[in-house]
Amino acid sequence: MNVHIITIGDELLIGQVINTNASWIGEQMILHGAHVVRTVTLPDDQVLIQKELHHSSTHADLVIVTGGLGPTHDDVTRDAVGSFLDAPLYLDETVLQAIQQRFKKYNRPMPERNKVQAMVPEGCEILHNAYGTAPGLWYENASYSLCVLPGVPHEMKGLIQTYLLPRIKKDDRIKPVAQRTLHTLGIGESHLQELLGETKSWLPEEYKLAYLPGLGGVRLRITTSGTDYEDAIIRLRSIEQLIRDKVGHHIFGTDKDILEAKIGDLLKESDLTISTAESCTGGLIGDRITNISGSSRYFKGGIIAYCNQVKQELLNVDEAIIAQHGAVSKQVAVQMAQGVREQLKTDIGISATGIMGPSGGTPDKPVGTVWIGYADGESQFAERILIQKDRRINKKYTVMAALRILWRKLKKRSLQKT
Repeated sequence: MNVHIITIGDELLIGQVINTNASWIGEQMILHGAHVVRTVTLPDDQVLIQKELHHSSTHADLVIVTGGLGPTHDDVTRDAVGSFLDAPLYLDETVLQAIQQRFKKYNRPMPERNKVQAMVPEGCEILHNAYGTAPGLWYENASYSLCVLPGVPHEMKGLIQTYLLPRIKKDDRIKPVAQRTLHTLGIGESHLQELLGETKSWLPEEYKLAYLPGLGGVRLRITTSGTDYEDAIIRLRSIEQLIRDKVGHHIFGTDKDILEAKIGDLLKESDLTISTAESCTGGLIGDRITNISGSSRYFKGGIIAYCNQVKQELLNVDEAIIAQHGAVSKQVAVQMAQGVREQLKTDIGISATGIMGPSGGTPDKPVGTVWIGYADGESQFAERILIQKDRRINKKYTVMAALRILWRKLKKRSLQKT
């Protein structure tokens, strides 16, 4: 089943609203065995909407439209659909009563303008909206199916889950699909592909492998289908194992796993505690670690040592070391990590000191120069990274670098114990 997704709204085109609808619908279609071949975003323009409906209806089995079903003058989707289908709009009393009841439920009078939301094209099935005022619409013939939905995300999702997904599951053209995402850390897309090799040599045609680069790592998404869901899962696991055999030491989790949660698991597994000493990141490393419920079991606290005086007084960084090497240096990063570990009496201390920009750089230490320090009872060291982005992105990359170092050390410790 080939699917086209049409999202409508000027606010999407000008960037005022992020188009999360298209990504969510696309994900749901793939997970349920449909094949998304086109996604397009259009303005609130009836002529352009009709033109796209003509195109999509001749190239797709299912066309999904979201947006433009509101009560205001710029909501023209229902008129465009009516014109495209050559179907006059009529006032559906059942829909009107549902809209009236919704306003009554919230003790508000219904504006006269909302009546337009009860206007539906003849020949369309009404998808009753329990989440808002505008109903969804369903039309099908021998060539294609058309599903028209409100643009409000929770309304759209509710209608898709209630009406559309059950219909897709019953479609004979759908093959059960299994999907797995492997999260890698500290490796670029091109290097990862070099390690995996050309997929033609080891990946059968019925499998798809996508590289999804992100902050600090690349996600590998594997997709395949089978005679049934269990068969698809078995096939998926075989390919996953091939990938793990090649790059498993770079993989920290799967699917919805997040790095800070996996770090928390390793800390609990080893019964270790941790503290943070942060300069350039201003507390963001501690923020990530404490995003996890129950992190108080292993995270004892942090010290934000933004100026040198705080580094010296609270973290016991040697003033002479700062004078000789500068606050952004290997030596200071190590002393910060060791200092917070001692001050807060934790097993591990991790630190960050750097130049986030846009000012403050020198020829020897340009903007984006960062040192990440690590200390535990057995070793202490610091790693240098260079991130030449803007200030906010530099901070985020620094946090990811600190978490990567932490995960790598904890993973190594865990493997040594087994």
